[in-house]
Order: sequence, then C-alpha cells, then structure tokens
Amino acid sequence: MRRVVAVDPGRQKTGIAVVRADGGCDHRQVVPTAEAPVLARRLLAEHQAEAVVVGDRTGSSPMVQELLAEPAVALVLVDEHRSTEEGRRLYLDTVPARGWSRLLPRGLRAPSGPIDDYAAWVLGRRYFDGPGRLPS
Repeated sequence: MRRVVAVDPGRQKTGIAVVRADGGCDHRQVVPTAEAPVLARRLLAEHQAEAVVVGDRTGSSPMVQELLAEPAVALVLVDEHRSTEEGRRLYLDTVPARGWSRLLPRGLRAPSGPIDDYAAWVLGRRYFDGPGRLPS
C-alpha cells in the first residue's frame, strides 16, 4: 500500500500523519515544530512512505529547508488552503461524541484539543487526489 508522511507546519506546533492511498491514516501526532523534521524522517523510514507532503502556507519555508537538508527525502508541497477547516470536519467524522456532547448538533461540537494532525491527514489525502508540486 502506498503511503506518505503528511506535515501541517505551524509556528509553535506541527501536525504529522502517515496517510495511505486509500485515504486512511496509520499514524497521527501533534508535536512541537522543532521536533517535526526528525519525526517526519523517522516515520518515512518506518512506514516505507514514498514522500513527505508539506502544506504550502504557514511555517512551510523553514520546514521545507530542514527536510531538504536530507537528500534522501522526496518532498512535495500541496495546497494548504482551508485544510484546518477540513481537518475539523474529519475530526468530527472520525471521533464519536462522548458524554453530554452527544446531545449537541454536530456543528456545535468542538475538538477536545489541537487538530493539526487531522489537517495533516487532509494534506495527505490531497496528495493522492491530485499532483502536488516540488519546492522551489
């Protein structure tokens, strides 16, 4: 099964997900941004992923530069526009409501913590849905 390591970079925290070609996710994590490149390279090797997919907006330049320092890393940029909103919907689709929040309409539910890993999952899905671009 084809896989990619998807990275949603931010200034303070970064979401990372290992995404399969069928749209599923084998690993999700939110880490401090400084730790993200090392984790991305480790997950790339562990899951035999074909590329590291990075969102093209907030915080992407330093992340791309650090990942490009490792010549064995195949790096692709994907459009990050509205990935956090889509990640929130993905969270609501995959995490069942618990306790009193089961009584709330879906639109009023809120994630219990950061959802950067779900945004990364969205970026991985976008990679498989259409071509990304190489960093310039």
